[in-house]
Amino acid sequence: MGVKVSVVMPVSNPGLSNDDFGAAVRSVLEQSLPPDEYEVVFADDGSTDGTRRRLDAIAGQRGNVRVLHLDHTGSPARGRNVGLSVARGEYVYLLGQYDRLEPHALERMYDRAVETDADVLVGRLADGGPPPAAFARDHDRADVLRDHLLALPTAHKLFSREFLETGALRFADRPLSEQAFVTRAYLAAKVVAVLSGEICCHLGPPAPGTAGEERLDAEALFDGLNAVFDVVDAGTEPGPQRRRIQAHWLRALGLRRLAGPRFLAAEPDERMLLFSFLRRFTLDRFSPELDVHLPAHLRARTALLRQDRLDALLALAEASRGTGISAELRGLRWDRGALLLDLSVEVLRAGGSPMWLRQRDDRLLWTPPPAVEGLLDGLLGDEEADVTEAVRRARVEVCVRHAETGVTHALPVTCSVGQATVGQGAAGRGTRGQGAAGQDARGQGTAGQGAGGRDAGGEGQARVWVNGQARLDVGSAALGRPLPAGLWEIHVRLRSLPGGRARIVRPTHATSCAGALAGEPGRLVVPCWSERGELGVCVEPRSFPESIALVSSRATVARQEGHVFVVVPVPYVPPSGGPPAELVLREQDGRGRSMVVPALVEPGIPGRVAGQLVARVPVSRLGGDDCLGPGLWRPALRIGQKDVDLLFGLTIRRGGQVSVLPAGAPPRAPSPLRRLAVRVLRDRR
Repeated sequence: MGVKVSVVMPVSNPGLSNDDFGAAVRSVLEQSLPPDEYEVVFADDGSTDGTRRRLDAIAGQRGNVRVLHLDHTGSPARGRNVGLSVARGEYVYLLGQYDRLEPHALERMYDRAVETDADVLVGRLADGGPPPAAFARDHDRADVLRDHLLALPTAHKLFSREFLETGALRFADRPLSEQAFVTRAYLAAKVVAVLSGEICCHLGPPAPGTAGEERLDAEALFDGLNAVFDVVDAGTEPGPQRRRIQAHWLRALGLRRLAGPRFLAAEPDERMLLFSFLRRFTLDRFSPELDVHLPAHLRARTALLRQDRLDALLALAEASRGTGISAELRGLRWDRGALLLDLSVEVLRAGGSPMWLRQRDDRLLWTPPPAVEGLLDGLLGDEEADVTEAVRRARVEVCVRHAETGVTHALPVTCSVGQATVGQGAAGRGTRGQGAAGQDARGQGTAGQGAGGRDAGGEGQARVWVNGQARLDVGSAALGRPLPAGLWEIHVRLRSLPGGRARIVRPTHATSCAGALAGEPGRLVVPCWSERGELGVCVEPRSFPESIALVSSRATVARQEGHVFVVVPVPYVPPSGGPPAELVLREQDGRGRSMVVPALVEPGIPGRVAGQLVARVPVSRLGGDDCLGPGLWRPALRIGQKDVDLLFGLTIRRGGQVSVLPAGAPPRAPSPLRRLAVRVLRDRR
């Protein structure tokens, strides 16, 4: 049997001690395909760090490994092209020098490509961020727009070698060549298939010259954008598809550079050059009728480009700095072995104020930040500023990310849009956070209270948000398989409206931290908060005390004469009851004293009410050997002679007041008298 897959990896001074490069090499050598059914082609770009000798040694021991010794160019384009020219496989996979394949990746991708007769097979990628929408499900015949393929612009794909040769597809030695190559392949392929059911490749740090790493000057960006648009023009007929693809690339490669910290921190001459080249490109290649395919806030940028108003564009970027989303947790509960998260997500301006929209009749209109409203008066007409449809389609996406490996999985979410209107003739249209129903994570179904609904002829302001209910089933959340053990962060993203991503911060109101046994067989799952107050979920904590430590930031205290009761939540108490426990308190400053007191573990109701650990601690205004005195005390839980630090502190003031200090919060500065006393005590020792 011939070679099924050729892996082509351009290499350029990765560093012999670089762990990512070592993992990448091992991953291609340890594939489940038999060695005679795949080959690895390393295209070395004149490396001077000893990489050539290392790769030659591997090739000397592996019959399916070849090393191409190339003159240095500084670009991966030539290495890819030469590798494609010498590849013998039926299919070719393009890999970066820091990327890592899963052990069964080539076998699974090849089988799927043959099954679907694909010219291009897109295997699931993992980069530590939320999963792209293209990987929502498998696709036998993916559409470049409907299935969001343009959001995957890198070359990490399995290409039919016959398809590449017939179409003479190669990487041009110019800026944005990877985006141009992938776009041309998407448009020329008869079949593009997507394998989403399992991770195929873990993306490492981008290598020099690749799509994820390119840092282009203004002229190079202009040339690269023109090349990408040339590919789109050659591969499409005039019409909606061409316009939408062009709008995507101008948005992704051009307009996004006209805001954000890098743009604002650039030297004035650099900003002027970027503005000038993008203005020239917009006037030449992006006519105003294409603006309909851009979101309203980017239509404002194209309008300012055409009007040659760099000052206004800079003011808009400055006023938009800090715009983001707020993800509020409205409820957290268990339902038939799954954890339900009720969320309310809203776009916030810098400083935390809501983003208000103008409402005219039944339409919602984008409004620039208040700081630049006068400067941008008349910039967009009602048609250009209309965001009614964008609000209707708004949805929340929720994913879990493993804190150690970075592997990320999307959760199913039901969504609804809420709205409140103020102004002439307006009536309130609901309260933020009212449930979640009626719309799935792809924006289908009804839109809850929806957008619009104003009295005819009225005008006012509207505030909108998206309610979402995410469902975490640890038995199937990892692409239909159980989530691996460990701590999983929870991330939220808002789609169709500006704002980006956020973590869920701890609410001021009480929330349950009860754990439950979930899945078959039952595995302990504990919702918890990080030291920064961000929501996560721990699957199978390593020990009983660790499960308590995860939720210990919710500790409370109750003062009685001469004592304080420290109450720490216990997410899950086994039917046999908790083991004997002690609370250890250590003084952070002063004489370094410590105290150990017994603690009682009281059970709760699994999945509904957390248990609690209660410790009775003697306290006095002066302190002593048998009681706590003024200062900051750090607690730990001792079970079986092993101490586990808890995520809070106890602050005791001279008047005897006791309060809980969350982990990560700075303690109140001690008084001058207290600092003097500490120095005296230290001098005596």
